[in-house]
Amino acid sequence: MTSLAGFKIESGYIPGSIGRIAELHGLYYHAHWGFGLYFEAKVATELSEFLQRFNKDSDGLWIATVNGRIEGAVAIDGINAENEGAHLRWFIISDVIRGKGIGRELMRLVVDFCKRKGYKKTYLWTFEGLSAARHLYEKSGFHLIKQQSGVQWGQTVNEQYFELINECS
Repeated sequence: MTSLAGFKIESGYIPGSIGRIAELHGLYYHAHWGFGLYFEAKVATELSEFLQRFNKDSDGLWIATVNGRIEGAVAIDGINAENEGAHLRWFIISDVIRGKGIGRELMRLVVDFCKRKGYKKTYLWTFEGLSAARHLYEKSGFHLIKQQSGVQWGQTVNEQYFELINECS
């Protein structure tokens, strides 16, 4: 996959992950979209709540590290998987690992996890303009289902809802 020295993907919580994942989101979305305190606090709060109720039988968290420093992450929140689908959340890649295939590997782990768990549907919310992420979602089998103007991110954006329907074996 990659020959980046000191790189590895860890599964599950590691110390510092809440703060670092929130930091990666805060820095990226502030620099590129002007998001501020509201967005970073929302990421930190919701990620904290998720990890406090984390159930390894239904939830997943994958963290990409380089020399022990968190540089990317993605999660599957399976709390409502039976009724609504598994929720892909907090996908982020730092500049250190962007373009090295690590995002693709994280997406592969997510899709494989959801298939193993028998989740019929996996979904995510994002917004228009995140072209690299959208490319990875679509390459992983996700399809854009709907778009709408919304402010759940702290600013008005064109929200996008993607789904991946898993074939039952």
